[in-house]
Amino acid sequence: MKMRMKALAAAGALVLVGGAGYGVGVAQAYQPNMQNALRDLYQARTELTRATPDKGGHRVAAINLVNQAINQTQAGIRAADDNNHGWRHH
Repeated sequence: MKMRMKALAAAGALVLVGGAGYGVGVAQAYQPNMQNALRDLYQARTELTRATPDKGGHRVAAINLVNQAINQTQAGIRAADDNNHGWRHH
């Protein structure tokens, strides 16, 4: 239960601040923190989909938020990678 709550909290935080770091500084090609977050988000989504469905709509809402967090994390990784490629040529 604690793991699910942590994953949901992380997902919610990513949704809220997903765009905050977009374009800040030069990113490294490999981003272990973002990759780890993405892995945890996929795991959170798996756990949520396995949970019993009767949660007053909150499970479905959580799955939607996790999906948004996954999309934002992937976009952040792509943006940092694109930004990094631009800096390599200078």
